[in-house]
Amino acid sequence: MPLTSFTPEPVTPDPTRRTPHPLLTQSWLDMAFLHWAADPADVAPLLPAGTVPDTLDGSTYVGLVAFRMHRIGWFRLPGIPYLGTFPETNVRLYTVDAHGRRGVAFRSLDAARLIPVMVARAAFRLPYLWSRMAVRHDGDVITYTGTRRWPGPRGAHSRIVIRAGGRIEDPTELEHFLTARWGMHNTFFGRPMYLPNTHPRWPLHRADLIECDEDLVAAAGLPDPAGQPVSVLYSPGVPVRFGRPALSR
Repeated sequence: MPLTSFTPEPVTPDPTRRTPHPLLTQSWLDMAFLHWAADPADVAPLLPAGTVPDTLDGSTYVGLVAFRMHRIGWFRLPGIPYLGTFPETNVRLYTVDAHGRRGVAFRSLDAARLIPVMVARAAFRLPYLWSRMAVRHDGDVITYTGTRRWPGPRGAHSRIVIRAGGRIEDPTELEHFLTARWGMHNTFFGRPMYLPNTHPRWPLHRADLIECDEDLVAAAGLPDPAGQPVSVLYSPGVPVRFGRPALSR
């Protein structure tokens, strides 16, 4: 279905919905956002059923996002300190569905804890992969590393080094477009699924990319990124609440 048949909701830096009864809680900390522009035609075949590429001025984007997952919890129970806390790096695309809901679709999610990987693959059919990973700080320089273990391709890797800069007081339209995403699109047993989330407005910072050596984007079935990212951002993070999934027929 062409994008012109959809009317996307506005991009808003604050969530438009509430999650009074969360299914999941967690925090995303030390976020590094790297983005490259992409042709929507290259991305469209890789998206979940019922979605099309979300675009800004005719372009869509491929995101490589590295961070520390912190204390995943179910419902209102306290977050789990060890199994629910680990580094993660994902490759994501930008989506909109027939209801106008903007979201992200994950091509891969590398994480450092095997049990959460297994649960996410089984419960939500998400492409989580078990990897050896680390996040290290040296002053304002942050290094994210990962090497894939299972299910493969084994050895797919990433090394991202950024220097976090000053707070962005007035993010651009593109910066909001890439970060203010209030849901995830996926396919669950052949049915389109939308998993909503809410969190405070992102505290975004400028960031300099010192090093990016990775093949996760290519391993996710996308063309190798061409040149430097068009956007590099850092955030100290936000607490997140996921609502219950909405399934379509």
